[in-house]
Amino acid sequence: MPTAEYTDATPNDVAKRLIAVRQRIEDAVGKAARKPGCVRLLAVSKTFPLSAIAVVATTGQRAFGENYAQEGVDKASQRPDLEWHFIGPIQSNKTRGIAEHFAWVHTIDRLKIAERLSAQRPLGLPPIQVCLQVNISDEPSKSGCRPDDALALCQAIAAQPNLKLRGLMAIPEATNDQATQCRHFAALRHLMAEINAADSSLQLDTLSMGMSDDLESAIAEGATVVRVGSAIFGKRTTPDSHGVSQ
Repeated sequence: MPTAEYTDATPNDVAKRLIAVRQRIEDAVGKAARKPGCVRLLAVSKTFPLSAIAVVATTGQRAFGENYAQEGVDKASQRPDLEWHFIGPIQSNKTRGIAEHFAWVHTIDRLKIAERLSAQRPLGLPPIQVCLQVNISDEPSKSGCRPDDALALCQAIAAQPNLKLRGLMAIPEATNDQATQCRHFAALRHLMAEINAADSSLQLDTLSMGMSDDLESAIAEGATVVRVGSAIFGKRTTPDSHGVSQ
């Protein structure tokens, strides 16, 4: 996987970008009258080299998101001190490396993947924190289960011994229309509430939604994790697996 260009690598510049992103998060939380600190920032480092990640890490950021299995495994094996989140589509033949190196997986969309991750999690490591990915805007090109299938899948995933089901994740259709953004994010929030009401044993508490261009809308609708890359690292020169900028 080619890496993106990264020329602005001074800690001071990155710190300024992170401060700006964190201020956006804080402002959005305040506007939504939510509790301070309720939204976690995940720095999306896919396609950027370890040198760029090291710069961001010096500012105190510990959680990083990767979309491509081999690239992510390579980075995680070299920086095990950081917390690695897998946020890309998962192929069955790539689950072992993910199970061995990632603390979180946000993109489980079928039971087979959950079963393989659980079976391949090494002894002695804590359960993988996972989210079920939902195709909330019903796009044919997007990964994710149908909303109608989410409850049954959540129950099946929660039964896996080496996984801890935390919540739902979505990448809605890209749009600059804030009302449309909010409608899709609200749909994911309502779905999580419905799942918790239908099965109180699940106790889902995580909504992984919102990226660089729409994090305010996501936070307004209950996001607990926002996935931000370009606003921290700069623009990528290579497209991601969804064709959108995180």
